[in-house]
Amino acid sequence: MKILLIEDDKLLGETLAEYLQIEGIETLWLWDERQIVQIIKQYEFDVIVVDLILKFSSGEELILALRKAGIQTPILVITAKRSITDKERCFIRGADDYLIKPFEFKEIVLRIKALCNRRHRENIVTIRDIVVNLDAKTLHSGKEEIKISQKAWDVLYLLIKNRGEVVDTETILDYVWQDKDVGEEIVRAYIKQLRKILPPDSIQVYHGQGYKLN
Repeated sequence: MKILLIEDDKLLGETLAEYLQIEGIETLWLWDERQIVQIIKQYEFDVIVVDLILKFSSGEELILALRKAGIQTPILVITAKRSITDKERCFIRGADDYLIKPFEFKEIVLRIKALCNRRHRENIVTIRDIVVNLDAKTLHSGKEEIKISQKAWDVLYLLIKNRGEVVDTETILDYVWQDKDVGEEIVRAYIKQLRKILPPDSIQVYHGQGYKLN
């Protein structure tokens, strides 16, 4: 098991990295998050652990950037931020777990191992007869691959990560288009495209609210 730890508190980062190594978890620790682009290209990780308050950027921005770059590695947030709004913001951007400081080191080990195990179970998702590979970013119906655009994939990925829950239009716009000046009609267009590809009634429309993947 190999993880990437992004923590700009040098005392905590060094101490935690040493503890994880003792627990048998190979750990690459970054205190300067600007190095992440180069590191991600060089190594593959089972879990990424990231603090929200970093020296040069915010953890929320980093999580979104990783997901937009197609990195599907499970992300565990460690932070002193306690509000439900902070948690919601992270999960919407693609975080998989959230641990509030201070925490016992044993707990972070348990959470890392759980995320690692989950990753190997959940990289394949089925929507009835459609098989979605989240790692390879592919869709198959039987032996036939279904091609979709990157934006359509981003919308589908967000719905998959929140499967069974209504994802509001504003959240989709924020995740897929970020600060670009686009409106609700573009979300409707991509939802319509996905509904043509997926089995009937896979995506439920809640007018004035959002969309849910069944």
